[in-house]
Amino acid sequence: MIMSRTEAAPDQALGDLTERLLAGLPAEAVLTDTDVTASYAHDMASFCPAGTPAVVVLPRTVEEVQHVMRTATALRVPVVPQGARTGLSGGANASDGCIVLSLTKMDRILEINPVDRIAVVEPGVVNATLSRAVGEHGLYYPPDPSSWEMCTIGGNIGTASGGLCCVKYGVTAEYVLGLDVVLADGRLMSTGRRTAKGVAGYDLTRLFVGSEGSLGIVVRAVLALRPRPPQQLVLAAEFASAAAACDAVCRIMAGGHVPSLLELLELMDRTTVAAVNAMAKMGLPETTEALLLAAFDTPDPAADLAAVGALCEAAGATQVVPADDAAESELLLQARRLSLTALEAVRGVTMIDDVCVPRSRLGDLIEGVERIADRHRLTIGVVAHAGDGNTHPTVCFDAADPDESRRARESFDEIMALGLELGGTITGEHGVGVLKKEWMAREIGPVGIEMQRGIKRVFDPLDLLNPGKLF
Repeated sequence: MIMSRTEAAPDQALGDLTERLLAGLPAEAVLTDTDVTASYAHDMASFCPAGTPAVVVLPRTVEEVQHVMRTATALRVPVVPQGARTGLSGGANASDGCIVLSLTKMDRILEINPVDRIAVVEPGVVNATLSRAVGEHGLYYPPDPSSWEMCTIGGNIGTASGGLCCVKYGVTAEYVLGLDVVLADGRLMSTGRRTAKGVAGYDLTRLFVGSEGSLGIVVRAVLALRPRPPQQLVLAAEFASAAAACDAVCRIMAGGHVPSLLELLELMDRTTVAAVNAMAKMGLPETTEALLLAAFDTPDPAADLAAVGALCEAAGATQVVPADDAAESELLLQARRLSLTALEAVRGVTMIDDVCVPRSRLGDLIEGVERIADRHRLTIGVVAHAGDGNTHPTVCFDAADPDESRRARESFDEIMALGLELGGTITGEHGVGVLKKEWMAREIGPVGIEMQRGIKRVFDPLDLLNPGKLF
């Protein structure tokens, strides 16, 4: 009897798949040990189901990626692209029987060009590695997610990630000039340009940025760079209420100031304040409800900080502490970097949202989150890229408590609903993945979903690339 792949026994099907992959890949690049492949099943998101991959592949060349996609197409096997799996939406979660295509071994910086101000990189390059490399040439790659020491450029492109300096420098999409992409059938396509300008045809480059691996596999990226700015100085302002801190944000932005960083930490309760103090040695009083951090990398940052400090005081800041030098600035930024770790200490597990609202509605969102937290009897801290309205309400809960876990998920959904009511979006930088599929449909509507699915069919007619994500 001749059996189709779907009728074949699982062991036979896996053997066929493995044999076909090994025909074009070195043995060490194909992982089938179930204990090993299980470690590639999911990213860092909570409440996101993950399947069991059939095999994990770690290619090192474009040709190897093409071989994987040709094999997947021939055998009708789904492929889930992955970077460092630091994502928070389940976008890198495996589906049952899939090929997990981990691109972390494609980690070369191919070119840094100070004249054209571009870098050409493979997808597995770690964000911090690229930032340090271009810094040696007096250049700067601005997108800096909080996970920059671990996350990869390919993952940043897949989720259109942001970072701490978005308020001045923008997000990943604004720095991707061109891409090399392996399509679902194994063909290689180049998009975009190396030039400062270019408007030839549809902007397919931007289409791939934020597509979460659902349209093709990014194997090379041309990235725009900027001249390295002066060392930034940081100011910390303490507030007795989140509303006062949000008022300060509005005053700063309305005043025409362009900080390189404007971050808000709503500390919420004494437990969180104590945790931040213990980790960052901040010495925050227990009356501190919100901490606003502002930074400038201008020629005269001290003057800019003084002006912003005055605005914070006018908004009701209980204390304003400007840094005198880079070392003090780094100490102040430790509170921001450690805030999520501090929140994890409250209940052990966190669920991190990334609702983005207009800056003018930031206070309304935070007040609404406080009401949601009270209603569900939960601690929900808010860390926000306040300068661009991108908030990270962080639900703290005990995963071993079913009722508390249920309340955590319900509160998460209510926060997304609130964000939409305020004219915002369900995701500013983490992506949709599995976690927010239903909410994406609510945000863009049925016609929008129909158009998105149509685009997906053009690039991936067999629905092999990261199936089950986005919509």
